[in-house]
Amino acid sequence: MQFHHHGYVSGDPRVQPASGTGVDRPAELPDMTDVLIVGSGPAGMLLAAQLSQYPDVTTRLVERRPGRLEIGQADGIQARSVETFQAFGFAESIVAEAYRITSMNFWSPDPVDPSKIVRSGREVDDPHGISEFPHLIVNQARVLDYFAASALNGPGRIRPDYGYEFAGLTVHDDGEYPVEVSLRHTAGAHQGTTQTIRAKYVVGCDGARSAVRESIGRRLAGDQAFHAWGVMDVLTDTDFPDVRTKCAIQSESGSILLIPREGGYLARWYVDLGEVGADDNHEVRNTPIETIIAKANEIIRPYSLEVRDVAWWSVYEVGHRVTDKFDDVPAEDTDTVNPRVFIAGDACHTHSAKAGQGMNVSMQDGFNIGWKLGQVLSARSPESLLCTYSGERQEIAQNLIDFDKEWSTMMAKKPEEFSNPKELSDFYTATAEFPAGFMTQYKPSMITGENTHQDLASGFPIGKRFKSARVVRIGDTNPVHLGHHARADGRWRVYAFADAAAPGEPSALTSWAEWMLGSPDSPVARFTPEGSDLDGQFDIKVVYQQNLEDVDLNRVPKIFLPRSGPFQLVDYEKVYATLEGEDIFDERDISRNGAVIVVRPDQYVAHVLPLTATTELAEFFAQSFIEQPPSRTV
Repeated sequence: MQFHHHGYVSGDPRVQPASGTGVDRPAELPDMTDVLIVGSGPAGMLLAAQLSQYPDVTTRLVERRPGRLEIGQADGIQARSVETFQAFGFAESIVAEAYRITSMNFWSPDPVDPSKIVRSGREVDDPHGISEFPHLIVNQARVLDYFAASALNGPGRIRPDYGYEFAGLTVHDDGEYPVEVSLRHTAGAHQGTTQTIRAKYVVGCDGARSAVRESIGRRLAGDQAFHAWGVMDVLTDTDFPDVRTKCAIQSESGSILLIPREGGYLARWYVDLGEVGADDNHEVRNTPIETIIAKANEIIRPYSLEVRDVAWWSVYEVGHRVTDKFDDVPAEDTDTVNPRVFIAGDACHTHSAKAGQGMNVSMQDGFNIGWKLGQVLSARSPESLLCTYSGERQEIAQNLIDFDKEWSTMMAKKPEEFSNPKELSDFYTATAEFPAGFMTQYKPSMITGENTHQDLASGFPIGKRFKSARVVRIGDTNPVHLGHHARADGRWRVYAFADAAAPGEPSALTSWAEWMLGSPDSPVARFTPEGSDLDGQFDIKVVYQQNLEDVDLNRVPKIFLPRSGPFQLVDYEKVYATLEGEDIFDERDISRNGAVIVVRPDQYVAHVLPLTATTELAEFFAQSFIEQPPSRTV
């Protein structure tokens, strides 16, 4: 964490100084706002936290509840989400209070006495080393609390406006604030009355029954599996030995997915209630908690559980639905009309809870649209950037639905329906990358390049998230993860992997660095906002092939040692070298001739280019940036 560059900080450095719209932020909802977020779920709260980093953008978030969420239904936190938390500055804190999943146990009928279950297998949670981040279980309400703190502590000082229910919207053809939104007060002195607010953009993060989705004519489409599950968060007294380990239990009486919760005592039990007739008319949802507990006891014989306290419970029927588009623009007008209204999270996709994907994918929806809105509204990028949101995220949602259908079908199978006893555990291991959140790969667009030069860094696939690796930071000699220095501050990352020459010697890297700093055609000169620090839009780092002792900071090009803040202090945290035994060039298969890795603000690799491809780099950024007044200084 870096601070003090604007003067001595004696308090919590995570609380950034208020600026722009965050200074004297009005307590009451204004008549006009740049962005109106509807719903304070995972997508909405992450979106607010991201937009708080754009203090020149006015953002308000409305929520129909009178206050914060107290009991969240989602609890599974995949490694990609923890990676995202790290970018927002609270990964270490939330990991400390969460339950960490390191393995999954599998139970099946005892071959000697099939009326009883026995442990039949145990699989490591991340056998392939997909991520350095853990797989967690933590209450959704706590996730929202952390994002709320991030939004409030950001320069924009965003906090939810509770007690407002979305009642409808109209998108007008003209005006600076074309989206007219009707809100109904659900609490307080004005309860029952309505209020109108005008916005430039609206993002509906208001759940599976999204009124924003309905208002723009989008519909969830899909199917229902006609299978019901009871789910309960309970404190129990049980002799089942794996109650503190994630388990998939298959028995003659049905199935259970057992997920221990944070805190050491609570656990979530997904209990198979069996198939539901097409004429059930959702009657199964009235199943009492006593029936769910009794069914759980049947499934885990010869063990038993006594429920001492029920924190929360519900019954749901498995359904898989996704909307065809995540904005208000008709499909035939996608290339000619810019969207004004977006939907994110459960408003776009619904599925079973057992794959632990709902909250995780929803947060990535918010991350994707957040920086794009910030860039457009701060006049750094054209409005056409917003057209990429629906195309990128709708495909990911469909992939999620397809995966969840397969996983939920496997979980609902009877033991005799498996081709072999290890079929379920083998599926869990073979598909680990998808539920961990790392299968997302965006297609070429104005913000994702072609794979023409992918061979220069095959370990950083274009369109996939930037997979970090360890390096040594020259300034303080600390071994660090290269990707962990990236913050969700809206900046693009540009990683220059050097060719073989030492710092200061004539080389492709030296020429590239001189062009980036001194050429009027470089993205730094053309697209960094007026009045910003040199790295105000592009966070440019270098990784040398040499070891620590062979890198002389005084010979490193100045683009990698930018000055920042009112005192123009040198930033020494952008220069790295390889670690002995953990050479990032080898680990990520990076060419020894060097390479440039461009990473989007949401941590996805946007391009891989040779150090000599300066024209191609300039043309790539020109697609998604607006030229700024020339005011760059070293």
